Formats: sequence, C-alpha cells, structure tokens
Amino acid sequence: MLQFDGQVALITGAASGIGKQIAIRFASAGGIPVIADLNFQAATATAQTLEAEGHRAFAVAMDVADEASVNKAVADTSAKYHRIDILVSNAGIQIVKPVVDLSFADWKRMMAIHLDGAFLTTRACLRHMYQARAGSVIYMGSVHSKEASVLKAPYVTAKHGLIGLCKVVAKEAAPYNVRANVVCPGFVRTPLVDRQIPEQAKELGISQEDVIKRIMLKDTVDGEFTTEDDVADAVLYFAGARSKALTGQSLVVSHGWFMQ
Repeated sequence: MLQFDGQVALITGAASGIGKQIAIRFASAGGIPVIADLNFQAATATAQTLEAEGHRAFAVAMDVADEASVNKAVADTSAKYHRIDILVSNAGIQIVKPVVDLSFADWKRMMAIHLDGAFLTTRACLRHMYQARAGSVIYMGSVHSKEASVLKAPYVTAKHGLIGLCKVVAKEAAPYNVRANVVCPGFVRTPLVDRQIPEQAKELGISQEDVIKRIMLKDTVDGEFTTEDDVADAVLYFAGARSKALTGQSLVVSHGWFMQ
C-alpha cells in the first residue's frame, strides 16, 4: 500500500464528492490533505472529521478562479507546513446545454473554474515545489479529455485543455523533479452527475433511466459507474510514483468507456 507519511497534498474542491474521497484516502495513507474549497464551512467540517479520526488535515477557503484567493490559500498552507508535495486540481462544475443556447457568461465561467483554476493553483504550488525540487501535480480530467458528448462543449473543451497544460508542466517542471499527470474518470455518481441526469433527459427528450443506460454507461464494458475510490486509486498511484518515468501521462478510469 502506498504511504505518504507527512506529505502535504493540496486538493481543490475537496469538501465533497471525489475531492473529499481523495482527501480521505491521502489521510488514511499518512498524508496531510489540505481541503481547499469555495465552501469554507464544508471544508472545515471535512477537515474536522478527519482530525477526529486521528488524521491531520487543514481547511482553506479557495475560489480557484480568483488569483488572490488561490495565492492566499497556497501561502497559508506553506506557512503552516513549510511544504506542498502534491497538488490535486480537482474543482469543477458542469453546465449542460447545446452550443446554440449556451451563454458566453456560462462558457467563461466553465473556463475560469476548470482551466484558470488549474493554471492558478499549478503556478502557485510549483513555486514551492521548485524550491523543494520535488512534487507531483495531478489534474482531474475526464473521459471528456479524450472524447466528446453533446451538450457539454465548455466541459469537453476545458478537459481537453488540461491534457495540454499537463504536458507543458511535465516538461517545464522535470528539471526540478516535479511530475504532472491527468486522471480521466468516466461518470462517477456524485451530486454533479446526478444533476446532469434530469437536465440531459429534458434536453434529449428521453427518460432519466435512458440517460443512464444509453448515454452515460452505454460504452462501458459492464454498465457500471466509476466510483470515487476508483478515481482516488488512480490519483494516489500518480502521486506515489517512485520515479520521473511517470509524467505527462493521462490515465482513463472508466470501466472501458474509451480505451487507449
């Protein structure tokens, strides 16, 4: 089992969903998860739950699309622990609409959270990783980093963009012994996905059951949702790699939906 004794992992969007499960798994492996979230109250509750179970954790308020907010949260983390070993850029939202009906404001909001957020958190954390000459950056991509689906133009665009950012960071950061990789999950049954089911049913004129079977899980090998633990397994795998060989890569975790 991978161990992260004393390593500090800043995880964005970690107050709930996939990010929370990643934080739990890091803590269970001896690491110190920093719960970075726009909802500071929920982030604090998550950190307190982990601490009550005997783990170390720290909550910070962070709006990933706001430069000052990101820089402050990263500075507070560094001031407390004097290190940032791992960044998991996980925060994200979803908007389901056809391109013709998508507002420019919604497009920009999606880009800001997914791409600006990844850039801002990466830049802030790399400065500390470069000083330590060690670190791992992990982006939360998606099968939509590889494939496209209707009604998700900004999401697909942003998730494809993370692959490009990752490759550049992997090359620029290599002299400092810092790696960068992308985890690309299929559909995980989180509140984010649950909200999409009725939205897609309405847009496509089909039942919610058909959205699940004919849209979300149609191309999987077993008709199963990816789990939060499936995703956490991949994140910890990238974070715990022992050499620089595993960098600039993307790992699809999707029950066979998109094979490469």
